[in-house]
Amino acid sequence: MHKFHGSLVALITPFKDGRLDEDALAKMVQWHIDNGTDAIVPAGTTGECPTLTHEEHIRVIEIVSSVAKGKIPVMAGAGSNNPVEAIYLSQAAQKAGADGLLHIAGYYNRPNQEGLYAHFKMVHDETSLPIFVYNIPGRAVVNILPETLARIAELPRIAGIKDATGNLERPWIERQLIKKDDFTWLSGEDSTSVSYNVAGGSGVISVTANIAPRLVSKVQALCEANEWVKARELQDKLMKLHKLMFKEPSPAPAKYAASLLGLCTEETRLPVLPISEQLRLEIKTQMQELELI
Repeated sequence: MHKFHGSLVALITPFKDGRLDEDALAKMVQWHIDNGTDAIVPAGTTGECPTLTHEEHIRVIEIVSSVAKGKIPVMAGAGSNNPVEAIYLSQAAQKAGADGLLHIAGYYNRPNQEGLYAHFKMVHDETSLPIFVYNIPGRAVVNILPETLARIAELPRIAGIKDATGNLERPWIERQLIKKDDFTWLSGEDSTSVSYNVAGGSGVISVTANIAPRLVSKVQALCEANEWVKARELQDKLMKLHKLMFKEPSPAPAKYAASLLGLCTEETRLPVLPISEQLRLEIKTQMQELELI
């Protein structure tokens, strides 16, 4: 089994009075270890990386890696539309103790497919940890085509893909093009993760796992065991919560839900605002139905 598989939590970053809450972060990582999460993905989009300083970004990875070391692997968010910055963050993440890296495509710059390949090759050649390519056209605007991903995958340390395209034919197509035995397909969407696993995926980088780690982990374990009917039934129960996590700008819904669990405050950084009273009610009700609170 690949090192990164199953339920990987796209970890929220806890704040308190505008500052990184280091104690809450360390306790949160241990809580995930205790509740069956298979790997931690800190300092990604859900971790509010766009509004972290470089110092905060690296400190988050240091804390997560320190607590998780020897227990579960850490895939650190280190991406940037600037490959020079991506290399800097990658090298810092390795020093901080990360086991792998997650790299986004060139948002805002909007490179063509050849530019995307050149970006990932430059980052690859200047770093030494396994790299997961993050394809999320909804945020990055650009779409890494299957043929481009296959080229990128030929680089030795390109380990897999986080696919948040929502296009469930992508893994079928990509598996015809990528013959690397150890290449890992991970879903970047909670709501389609079971279907993605049917198509060859081996896990999910999950927002919902911030709130329901045991349930998300169980869904993934059922998929791994080819217990597809049971996985579908549990996924059915989680679907409302999956959708609520994105009803208003993320990660505000997940942070509110985490506050109900006593994990951290619901504080986010601008331009993400606290969620509405209506959504608070919906999330609390759904968490009660799932017996999370």
